[in-house]
Amino acid sequence: MTLYPSPRRSSEDLKMAEAEDSSKPLFAGLSDVSISEDIPVEGEITVPVGTHAQEEDSSTLDEPIKETIMRDLKAVGKKFVHVMYPRKSSALLRDWDLWGPLILCVTLALMLQGGSVNSSEDGGPQFAEVFVVIWFGAVVITLNSKLLGGTISFFQSLCVLGYCILPLTVAMLVCRLVLLGNFDTIGFIIRLLVVIAMFAWSTFASTAFLADSQPPNRKALAIYPIFLFYFVISWMILSFTTGAKEKGGKD
Repeated sequence: MTLYPSPRRSSEDLKMAEAEDSSKPLFAGLSDVSISEDIPVEGEITVPVGTHAQEEDSSTLDEPIKETIMRDLKAVGKKFVHVMYPRKSSALLRDWDLWGPLILCVTLALMLQGGSVNSSEDGGPQFAEVFVVIWFGAVVITLNSKLLGGTISFFQSLCVLGYCILPLTVAMLVCRLVLLGNFDTIGFIIRLLVVIAMFAWSTFASTAFLADSQPPNRKALAIYPIFLFYFVISWMILSFTTGAKEKGGKD
């Protein structure tokens, strides 16, 4: 088989071919391209139906006031249950609020107001004293927790410390009921045991929620201020109820 060499193109022919190529538009052939109807187009542009419905369900702007109040009261009641049965749970940390601590603080301050040793006082400074001790103490403990490297937020810590006053509020109520009876030594022993038990309960409940948020090597530094916080409140309950009993006995 004989191979014939292809004729060589001259430089003038190459220049003419390049000139013809450059004169053609860049996208000359794209106008003739058409998308066939048989080729499926991937992807969806539809809007999910459930998203709008979920936003409407979670909105409480059109909710009646009664339902809003009942929902908040149920949430506070659930947190009270978590405090009375303390266990490692994120319920107080996840849905925090300050309604429960405010109710407990006002209730405890009002009950301590009636236990004043000197009945000539109007009780105003005593109410303010309890209010300042509880909230200022909770703020100091929270700041101490944050400085130690705790992962809990400021208001979450206030929520837990405030809700864990519930056992001490129950202790104050029991002490007031015991004072209604004519007990001397037995009444004091009952009040002392109740206050000690509720103090231990409050300390244990608060540490059960707050201990995991602290570094392992600094848990003792975070628990010690909590111990002092509830100890001061317990001492106020025991001392004021004891003073009220002595005042009533003299009268």
